[in-house]
Amino acid sequence: MQLHRQIEVLFPELRAYAGAICDARHEAQDLVQDAVERAMRAKAPPRRIDELRPWLFRVLRHLHYDELRKRRVRREYSEGERRLLNETPQMGGTERVVLTRMAYAKLPPACREVLFLVDIMGLKYREAAEVMDIPVGTVMSRLSRARRHMLDLLGRDRPHGAGEPSG
Repeated sequence: MQLHRQIEVLFPELRAYAGAICDARHEAQDLVQDAVERAMRAKAPPRRIDELRPWLFRVLRHLHYDELRKRRVRREYSEGERRLLNETPQMGGTERVVLTRMAYAKLPPACREVLFLVDIMGLKYREAAEVMDIPVGTVMSRLSRARRHMLDLLGRDRPHGAGEPSG
């Protein structure tokens, strides 16, 4: 049986499994779509349906946990950024944009690249890994270091007295 036909046969089970591990229906639908896409692009997916079924379930599971990790990292990053903003005098939106762009420009090229792909362009870790031709774990660690470096630069490069009342 062709891969496409096998996936069609397994589709209800994939949807049911995704629904069981996701909080929202739309997340489950996206997860199934990502897993099917991965299966269709795989160089050597299992040929027999009894091997393909658990393989696709693992793909679903891994994609789901990758997404949860990505959300956790983004949440931690956002919380750190909020803390930084709360600890510093408030500045205008334009000033913040300029300072952020200046800090971004000071990052090493590898940091800029991974931040651009994941945080600015919204690529998934695996997509960024494919673009950069590195393992997904390396993307995650580079991204973590790049975000930390960016926050350090934003904290260090703030002009003294920015946003503070004069006088």
